[in-house]
Amino acid sequence: MSDLTIRPMTAADADAVLAIYQAGLHGGDASFEHTAPDWAAFDASKLPAHRLVAVDDAGVVLGWVAVSPVSGRAVYAGVVEHSVYVDPAERGCGVGRALLDALIDSTERAGIWTIQSGIFPENTASLALHRAAGFRTVGVRERVGRHRAQDNRWRDVVFIERRSPLID
Repeated sequence: MSDLTIRPMTAADADAVLAIYQAGLHGGDASFEHTAPDWAAFDASKLPAHRLVAVDDAGVVLGWVAVSPVSGRAVYAGVVEHSVYVDPAERGCGVGRALLDALIDSTERAGIWTIQSGIFPENTASLALHRAAGFRTVGVRERVGRHRAQDNRWRDVVFIERRSPLID
């Protein structure tokens, strides 16, 4: 892998970000969604201060991470749900870990105390990546939703979180 830089995501990254997102969705174990949103919907749903991309030395986007608020209630202001997606050709090369580490730094500096997500249990690589980055399994939501892209079958979701040790 080339040198890796983590930087803020911009609208100029839209095509690459959405292509990587769609590639992850095609794999069937990344999300209940089967089609990536358009840029306007993506942009509107993610917190601008915590959207990052990993780029190589030529500026090619290799992966991205972003967060959404879990609630509009003030008591949950420090809790976000994240997504991290890596170009299939770059998986296993440290891109995901670099993105998660940068996200953790970004959110902790902003006073966010919990990052959470749901991962299909079959996505063992993502679960291992998150464990290595300090996330813990909170529980498994059994048959929480039907996956339309996979014959409408029921799917379990492993609920994970990382609680910041820096924020009381």
